Order: sequence, then C-alpha cells, then structure tokens
Amino acid sequence: METFDPAELPELLKLYYRRLFPYAQYYRWLNYGGGDGSRERMTKNYFQHREFSFTLKDDIYIRYQSFNNQSDLEKEMQKMNPYKIDIGAVYSHRPNQHNTVKLGAFQAQEKELVFDIDMTDYDDVRRCCSSADICSKCWTLMTMAIRIIDRALKEDFGFKHRLWVYSGRRGVHCWVCDESVRKLSSAVRSGIVEYLSLVKGGQDVKKKVHLSEKIHPFVRKSINIIKKYFEDYALVDQDILENKESWDKILALVPETIHEKLQQNFQKHHNSLQRWEYLKKTISSQDNTKNDKCGPWLEWEIMLQYCFPRLDINVSKGINHLLKSPFSVHPKTGRISVPIDVQKVDQFDPFTVPTISSVCRELDTISTNEGKERNEAESDIKHRTRDYKKTSLAPYIKVFEQFLENLDKSRKGELLKKSDLQKDF
Repeated sequence: METFDPAELPELLKLYYRRLFPYAQYYRWLNYGGGDGSRERMTKNYFQHREFSFTLKDDIYIRYQSFNNQSDLEKEMQKMNPYKIDIGAVYSHRPNQHNTVKLGAFQAQEKELVFDIDMTDYDDVRRCCSSADICSKCWTLMTMAIRIIDRALKEDFGFKHRLWVYSGRRGVHCWVCDESVRKLSSAVRSGIVEYLSLVKGGQDVKKKVHLSEKIHPFVRKSINIIKKYFEDYALVDQDILENKESWDKILALVPETIHEKLQQNFQKHHNSLQRWEYLKKTISSQDNTKNDKCGPWLEWEIMLQYCFPRLDINVSKGINHLLKSPFSVHPKTGRISVPIDVQKVDQFDPFTVPTISSVCRELDTISTNEGKERNEAESDIKHRTRDYKKTSLAPYIKVFEQFLENLDKSRKGELLKKSDLQKDF
C-alpha cells in the first residue's frame, strides 16, 4: 500500500497545484457554459458568484473566496496551497465582497444537490472497522449506497447529471448538476433526501427500519440491489450471526414471540449463512393472522438496517452548505478525491486511488526521462501537454471529462429546443 508522509504535504501540494490539478475541466464544470447564451440570468458571472473555501496548513479556514476566471483560481490556489478545498453555493453577489453588501442582501441562490455518505454512520452495523478506518470488507457498503442512490436519482427523479466522487478517506459524495436541480429550494431538497432515507434513529434506537405490508417500489428496488451483495457482504465478510453477541443485535429487530426459538436453534447451526436461512424459514412459517408483525418484510427490515445508505440530511438540504471539492487531497491519507465511474463501481477500490505522493513521483520520473533530450520548442509543446495524462490520475480525469461532455450535450440540446420554439412559422 502506498505510504504517505503528511510532513511532505506542503511541497507535494505545490507541485500538484502547479502541474497536475485539472483546472480547465474544473472551470468548465463550475462555469456551466457561462457565456454561451444558455442562461437567462447570471450568464457571465455564474462562476464569479460561486463560493470556495480553503483550509490551509494548521487548520486555518478561509470562507467566501471567489474568482473572476480560471486564471485567477489557478494563481490563488498555487499561492495559498490549500490543504482542502470546499465548494459552496452560487450567491447573489460575489462572495469575496460579501462584507460590502447590505445586510440580508447576500443570499445563496443556487447549488448542486449534494449527498454525503460517510462510513462512520455505519459503525453500529459493521464489525470489521470503526470510526475513520475502512477495509475491503466494509467498502461494499459504499458500493451498495452508490448503486441504490444513483438508480433512484436517475429512474425515480429523472436526474441526468450525477457525479460520484470518493472523499479520499472513508466515504463518497454525489453532485447532482442538472440545471433545474441547482435551483431547487431547501424544502424540495429535504423532501428528496427524506424519500431516499429509510434508516432512522440515533444510537439509542435499536430498530431503525420499519416497513409495512405495502412495500413502496423504491424499497423493493433497493432490496433487489442489496440481495446481490448481502450473502458475501453481511453473512461472510461481516459474519453478522457469528456468535451470541452478534445475533442478539438481530434478535432485537424481530418480535419477541420468536426470540426463544431462534436462540435455541441458532446454537445448533454452524455459521451465519445457516442461521440466516433458519431465520428466514422461521419468519415465513409464522401464522400472520395471530402475529401481524412477522411478515416477509421483517427479513427486508434487517437487510436494510445492515446495508441501506445512511445520508447526512443537513448536507443535502442546505443550499449554503459547503462540500469537499473533487480533486482535493485528503491531508490525512494523501489520497485524491477522484470521480467514480458508476458503470464500474464494483471494481472501484479506494486503496488503489492515487495519493499525492505517488502522482508527484510519477511526474518526477516523467520529467527526468523527458528533460534529457528536449530543445526549447519541445519543452514549449510539453508545457502545453497536460502532465496528468501521463500519471495514474488520467483515468479518473477521463471519467470527469465524460461527465462534462454529457453536461455540454444536454445544454446544447436545450439551446436548440429554445431556438426552435422561438422560430416564427
């Protein structure tokens, strides 16, 4: 596994921001075609009204940064060398001038709908790790979360432009970037995240999922996704019925009327797979006329409690809430927050994501090999060729570029529609 020394971070960041950060694509994203006539308002100042915040060395936090253009952003990032970059809303005025605006006039107007899924929120159900630690056995939780939430955003809501990003340590973020979505109110955002939430209750609440006989299609489709992973993830890797301590947590989720029967028979079986099969048989054999709490949905409630995505509602509902930027570097792990290809989400491995140390070392090797035989003209060409294409960051930037291509196509399609509608026949 790639070693990272936090003491080297300042020097590594200098190189990263000078030669590897994908400024052109980044600006193209956050500018959303500004200046191409696609926006009725804020066409020329959409990017200028965007809030950025920088966390500098020693946890110095600077909010309300804003920039005129890509060049200004580049210069400031290379000068400030931020340890972390957060992206906020598009405001009514330039964020760096917020102190000069009349009280109450400075308002967050638009922002992507964002989701933050953090592994620490699963600590009550994962047995391999806790807190900020992750491993390949619990990363499946993030895979399931991406599959469940992405399907719903696409099919249930019709959102087209969804960018999934690895946080760099223990979770994932999603940016929904459709133009109509960026204008949603906090109330509508709350409604969407409420729709996508099934696991409810704090540490003191044992049973966090409650279903009834009428199962919503969203729940059914989510269960179908979980079923593909449940045996390997929950019964083998997490071994959720391994011993009395672990199965007591599951007994707390089922009616007391079957506790004794399960306790006795769990001891006769040898592993989680066998005990789970016995649990399912016991549930289905119950006479539901006498005990209406023991329908087939009981098995699903357990599966959902152990596997369903856990969203931070406050991150999603607030328009002025900031979220860590893609391509930011995590200062503790050194890993870069890279976009995730949803088509290949099962193959995504957080432990093979490039660290700032590895990409800077790749860059050094490239520079040494190329620098020996270059004349002035060649070095000028080299300067214009983006260095990241020669490093392990390249495939992740390609995912980002594909996302941007789809955004551009969609925007051009809308422009054509508008121009067709405005024609006089």
